[in-house]
Amino acid sequence: MPTDDAGVLQSIARTWRPPGTESTDPMDAGPAAALSAMLDLPAPAAVTGQPIPPLWHWLHFLSSPRQSELGVDGHLRDGHFLPPIPQRRRMFAGGRLKVHTPLLLGTPAQLASSVKGVELKQGRSGELLFVTVQGEFRQGGVLCATEEVDLVYRSGGQAPVPAGLSVDTDTTPASDAPWQSPWGTDPSLLFRFSALTANAHRIHYDAPYTTGTEGYPGLVVHGPLLVLSMLELVRREAPGRAVRTLSYRLRTPAFCGERLLTCGEETGVDAEGTRLRLWVAGSREDTHATAEVSLA
Repeated sequence: MPTDDAGVLQSIARTWRPPGTESTDPMDAGPAAALSAMLDLPAPAAVTGQPIPPLWHWLHFLSSPRQSELGVDGHLRDGHFLPPIPQRRRMFAGGRLKVHTPLLLGTPAQLASSVKGVELKQGRSGELLFVTVQGEFRQGGVLCATEEVDLVYRSGGQAPVPAGLSVDTDTTPASDAPWQSPWGTDPSLLFRFSALTANAHRIHYDAPYTTGTEGYPGLVVHGPLLVLSMLELVRREAPGRAVRTLSYRLRTPAFCGERLLTCGEETGVDAEGTRLRLWVAGSREDTHATAEVSLA
């Protein structure tokens, strides 16, 4: 990274602290029904009056910026929680969730968001700015969930992927994990998920841009979709058990057409409840994404 860009990141890490924001959402049942259909579930995971699965609030509190406010990559050029980095590149790194009481569909909810931390770290491709955004979700004045999302920013350059990396659509990953769910992606699935989450980033639907400009070998599977696949495995294997806490990390990108395997296992019981370890494996990587969950 050029010295001047490094200086910009250092200054932002020291001084950039945007004020918090508040927003509301009616928590309509439509998005949950649409995501359930996209995941090929036999019926909606929740209807009006019922609790939504953990992290399905990602379908709510969405913004719809004017087209002229988007950059060439499809992301907002400027935003309240977007650090003012030249030629900004954004990566979704991970996060944490604590469920106090589930959010209900059909009951208006409030979200209070703030930047909890800004930290400069040295990565393989240069200096990286780690930004943690915290959200508190309430219904009727009651705190329902607390979420932290870790986002990583850097300035300019191509996508940080190994040279010569290719998309393997033939190899099926294998595991001896007690919980397993094989799945795959295609362009229509990624497009539908982008639409449901109001994500216009072109790396998820524009193949010529993704390979020619960003430097990836193919369309990139959304990090949040990998995370949701792990929670869907929990819903299938531990029906009726409520998620209390979740910690997840996105480690390496998965690409459209690759065969994936979401795995999980119980690791013990403690004061927090039953502990689970989850991961998404592929043909190239054993852990595209990992997570730890506690069940109430």
